Amino acid sequence: MALTKQTKEQIVKKFGKDEHDTGSVEVQVAILTEEIKTLTEHLKEHKHDFHSRRGLLKKVGQRRSLLNYLLKNDVSRYRVLIKELGLRK
Repeated sequence: MALTKQTKEQIVKKFGKDEHDTGSVEVQVAILTEEIKTLTEHLKEHKHDFHSRRGLLKKVGQRRSLLNYLLKNDVSRYRVLIKELGLRK
């Protein structure tokens, strides 16, 4: 269920300022989004895996907090990130 190193590197390259920028809000949200997608697929097959469901809910809450922070501090970056990740239809 965990993301591979290559997947994380690709996300950092796409959303980070450089290849070592793993801490920016955009990179963190993009990684969380990818993890949420994989957990969602896992839970479609394993409906009674409540431990993974709790992990999914924690990740969703963490992503929500980071997005709220970004919205408060820089609306333009928030809008670009939402559009690129396909969130908030």
